[in-house]
Amino acid sequence: WQTTHLSTRKNIFGFMVYFFGGGLENHAQNQLTKIETQVAEDAIKQYHIAKNNGSSMDAYIQAGLVTAAYLQANDEENYKKWKVIENQEAKNVGL
Repeated sequence: WQTTHLSTRKNIFGFMVYFFGGGLENHAQNQLTKIETQVAEDAIKQYHIAKNNGSSMDAYIQAGLVTAAYLQANDEENYKKWKVIENQEAKNVGL
């Protein structure tokens, strides 16, 4: 009984250290980063579909959505890259 009780105390203590030590916040931030990355990757796939099958305007709009996804993710390097692509697509539609 005492061994089980001690084990339960260790588990509770471990959870408290994780919870109050920032582990929960770190876990939540990691999950958010994964989601933001997935959103950007999905937007890129949609851009390629639009580029290959849609109009120039479709490609321009989708490039803008990729740019916005990277901005939301605070990914400056990819934001800059896709801003160039977005501007090129804007030229393709005469903007």
